[in-house]
Amino acid sequence: MKIVVLDGYAANPNDLSWEALKDFGELTVYDRTPAADLIKRAKDADMLLTNKCRLKEEELSQLPCLKYIGELATGYNNIDIEYAHSRGIVVSNIPSYSTDSVVQMTFAHIFNITNQVSHYASEVRAGQWSRNADFCYWDTPLRELAGRTLGIVGLGHIGMRVAQVAHGLGMDVFALTSKEKDQLPAGVQKTTLEGLMSVSGILTLHCPLSPDTYHLINEERLAMMHEGAVLINTSRGALVDEKAVADALASGHLLAYGADVMSKEPPLADNPLLSQPHAYITPHIAWATFEARQRLMKIAVENVKTFVEGQPQNAI
Repeated sequence: MKIVVLDGYAANPNDLSWEALKDFGELTVYDRTPAADLIKRAKDADMLLTNKCRLKEEELSQLPCLKYIGELATGYNNIDIEYAHSRGIVVSNIPSYSTDSVVQMTFAHIFNITNQVSHYASEVRAGQWSRNADFCYWDTPLRELAGRTLGIVGLGHIGMRVAQVAHGLGMDVFALTSKEKDQLPAGVQKTTLEGLMSVSGILTLHCPLSPDTYHLINEERLAMMHEGAVLINTSRGALVDEKAVADALASGHLLAYGADVMSKEPPLADNPLLSQPHAYITPHIAWATFEARQRLMKIAVENVKTFVEGQPQNAI
């Protein structure tokens, strides 16, 4: 079998190993694959592994040997699942490998906003504390999380862990979820989207991107949030209307936006959020801790192994 990794660098920038895949076939690994080179590189492959390469009907119809696609991520909207199934192509993904890392990044953004960690580190390096008359120095409001209300959109693996951490910090937690009330952990109250928008001091997004959730947070819904609220997005960039968020920041209605994802990645230089001083954006790295990528690689190999053995796991 011929195995081709189309865009392996993000998951493994040479600090991990692809060697285990060689047990199952002839392996070729590309760091990145431009769209113009995809068919040439993939046309003889029995198995493809990819993170972001587009594999829709247009591409898949030109790959006659293909039997398996291994998505090197949890989300798989880069793949035409329906067409793959019509061809008998098995598609698997990597579920739940980065839960703890994404939860950690969610609270890193929250803490950065409430405690202004980046700002004060810069101020100290610039000598502001050294020049200060008092033993301490601050020039922004500092906010405590205990007693504040956290709203969570989506209570999957990540949303549930966020709720647990928030509860441990003494926050009041509300959630928009398909789970029944008796399935919720202690301290989490179920509400509607409108209820969530109106009650949340901090709103954090942990739902998949779908036609129903595209621009879930738009101008109308931002207006439902009370002035000075905070929005966090470590899920999918297109869950929010980025122009509407930028406008809400510019007007002061939204205190801050913390995000690890953008609607287009890398973002265009003229994205309105990039010029907003209270938009704190990290470059899609919540999933990328060494430990999370180790788990990803291990599951990717297991997915290939079980496919070869005729009992594929994590099949979509």
